Amino acid sequence: MTPPYLLPPLLLFGSNILMTWAWYGHLKRPAWPLWLAILISWGIAFFEYCLAVPANRIGYGAYSGQQLKVMQEVITLTVFAGFSVLVLGEPLRWTYLAAMGCLIAAVVFIFLPVD
Repeated sequence: MTPPYLLPPLLLFGSNILMTWAWYGHLKRPAWPLWLAILISWGIAFFEYCLAVPANRIGYGAYSGQQLKVMQEVITLTVFAGFSVLVLGEPLRWTYLAAMGCLIAAVVFIFLPVD
């Protein structure tokens, strides 16, 4: 059995991969009518929710709500960085990496013990 502190980040990675495809995958298909892009995106988003909701329900016992949210944001940017390079063919600029560094700092702060 996967430990409760490990399962939420794994589910969130899967969730973010799906949501990134739902939100941005259609950009590679500009010929699609908008209604089709929306319909396909909603179909993908359903499966994203099937991972995101359990990730947060399971994770809430091991992490606080604030920790889950910050973790999710860092995972989102990490997944999108790979997607933008590999799928959209966009370069990773130093500004994106600087923003990621700021979010990593947020993770450090949100996980510091409060006494």
